[in-house]
Amino acid sequence: MAGQERVWLITGCSAGFGRHLALAALAAGDRVMATARDVGRLADLAATGADRVRTARLDVTDEASVDRAVAETLAAYGRIDVVVNNAGYGSVGAVEELTMADLRALLDVMFFGAVAVTKAVLPHLRRQGGGAIVQMSSMGGQVTMPGFGAYCAAKFALEGLSEALAAEVAPFGVRVLIVEPGAFRTEFGGSRMHRSGVIEAYRVSTGLTRAAVDGMDGTQPGDPAKAARAVLEVLDAPEPPLRLALGHDAVDSIRAQHDRLRADLDGWEKLSRATDFDRQAPVDGSAPVDSAGYAH
Repeated sequence: MAGQERVWLITGCSAGFGRHLALAALAAGDRVMATARDVGRLADLAATGADRVRTARLDVTDEASVDRAVAETLAAYGRIDVVVNNAGYGSVGAVEELTMADLRALLDVMFFGAVAVTKAVLPHLRRQGGGAIVQMSSMGGQVTMPGFGAYCAAKFALEGLSEALAAEVAPFGVRVLIVEPGAFRTEFGGSRMHRSGVIEAYRVSTGLTRAAVDGMDGTQPGDPAKAARAVLEVLDAPEPPLRLALGHDAVDSIRAQHDRLRADLDGWEKLSRATDFDRQAPVDGSAPVDSAGYAH
């Protein structure tokens, strides 16, 4: 996608990664449809981009709003080259502490909302024979910890769907990039964090997580402007990855998780393989051997 002026449709541009991605795209000479539930919070962004940025109201939980924003982008620019599913917020609380209403609300925004936007743009990307879908996940899309079950459930779901999607749309020249940031200064621990009610018994397992969340805003090591530029660099790469981890903490945590998964897989491999149906006995009368090497 290098060397051409792209059209971006970005959700959640009022703050955080969405705003920084919009600024990075504008700095690269691209055009942007910046969206948010409250368009008033995009006024300064619109002024910065002059005639290369438009704004639209987009509530990812409202399919009619999604369709209108896509239509407005096409009417303004004639095409969409990059769609970024960035809208979302954090959540902290043990599974038992979560209300089902809060869990459903979180998934509506961070999973079902992202799917709705993706589905709305896919017909256009297929018809034009190219484009990119950027799914703003998290290192929490592969790694979880006590107190982050709801947030990570949404990100795990988004990553699973997106991995399948990448294979489905590849024949049409459409690419998928799953972005997995660690801790970045994006208001994640402040106004964009839902906190469940507290069951005292869970302080033993989630107390440290809650304390970390309460103290993290403004102290995170990641620079969102650098993250945005990294996303653009990957989109311009001739052979981009499916997943892009961002930040030392993301790289280290995801690698450690992969090591734990491999250790479990290797340690229990024989038992895992022994659960297939037994093979038929050889004609020479020797004992049948299953796929794990056990004789019966």
